[in-house]
Amino acid sequence: MKRITSFVVLLAWVASSVIAQSVTLPPSGANQKSVVTQYIGALAHVTIVYNSPDVTSPAGEDRTGKIWGQLVPYGMSANTFGTAKEIPWRAGANENTIFKVSHDVMVQGKTLKAGKYGLHMIPRETGTWTVIFSKNTDAWGSYFYDQKEDVLRVEATPEACEHHEWLTYEFIDRQPNSCTVALAWEKLRIPLKIELPNANEMYVENLKGELQGRAGFNYQGWIAAANFAVQNDVALEDALGWADYAVSGPFVGIEDFSSLSAKANVLAKLERMDEAAEVMDKAIHHSSATAFQIHGYGRQLIALGMKDEALKVFQYNNERYEGGWPTSVGLARGYSAVGKYKEAIKYAKMAKEQAPDKLNKDSMAQAIEKLEKGEDIN
Repeated sequence: MKRITSFVVLLAWVASSVIAQSVTLPPSGANQKSVVTQYIGALAHVTIVYNSPDVTSPAGEDRTGKIWGQLVPYGMSANTFGTAKEIPWRAGANENTIFKVSHDVMVQGKTLKAGKYGLHMIPRETGTWTVIFSKNTDAWGSYFYDQKEDVLRVEATPEACEHHEWLTYEFIDRQPNSCTVALAWEKLRIPLKIELPNANEMYVENLKGELQGRAGFNYQGWIAAANFAVQNDVALEDALGWADYAVSGPFVGIEDFSSLSAKANVLAKLERMDEAAEVMDKAIHHSSATAFQIHGYGRQLIALGMKDEALKVFQYNNERYEGGWPTSVGLARGYSAVGKYKEAIKYAKMAKEQAPDKLNKDSMAQAIEKLEKGEDIN
């Protein structure tokens, strides 16, 4: 009899364990789970995981005008479940809304470290809303919210928007180093600006790692890294090492116009102008230098105000490539830059005849008109 009783107890325990286990069923109230991810540039990204209720209730009632202040109360709400006495809104439905960032960012101007956070909000009828990032990501909604677990609080200003039937997180602005995500539901949205505070440094660290891998086995990778540093005025001493490796690194380096000009650009950025000029002179006289590359260098010199030096480069290019396109264009620009418009007109007319397509012919025709009026074409 004792053995039978023990067996019945065991069966009851097994049955209760099976019932207690979580199973996958349709979402409560049709509040489907949604995920949205947006990259900021090429490396950092933001992901929000949330459950999305709609304005129309499960019973078919249109709740337009009854969402804010009613279904979603203003302020902290009295709690009827869990351990918290008062709770913010869970910024979604069902489970915790999750906010993940791959790198350190600024949210509304305040620092948020890379990681995963529970997202909550304190709505208000007027003024700003408080947006809360909590280190607790496993709780069900806000029922167990504890202010001691807050990692960051920021203020955001709600604004009117077009009707959104489903609660949605959408990225309403995307820039190379920032984005704006907004929670939008019914006719209101709450935007949050997210910025990378150190984007260039982040890319530099990534470049250092990539150059130790497959990308470092071709000289173009080293050139691209050096050029990035010059364009963004960052890690210039590293950039000079990268450019040197592109020119003469073991098994990788190739001395040509691309690698030499990259090194010259770094030296110029470091204000080592004599060295930069020497390396650049070597670049334009290198057998790999094309007429277009030399022409581009001449254009750079004009932009820097080095007009006489630019004319010398255009003259060399014209001589080396025997007057072919685009060397006549270069001479037109070079003579125009130093105020010798008659010479510039002569070469602009040659360039118009040589132009490979209508777009360039029209461009040279416009240049001739300006030169004939005594106007610079640069």
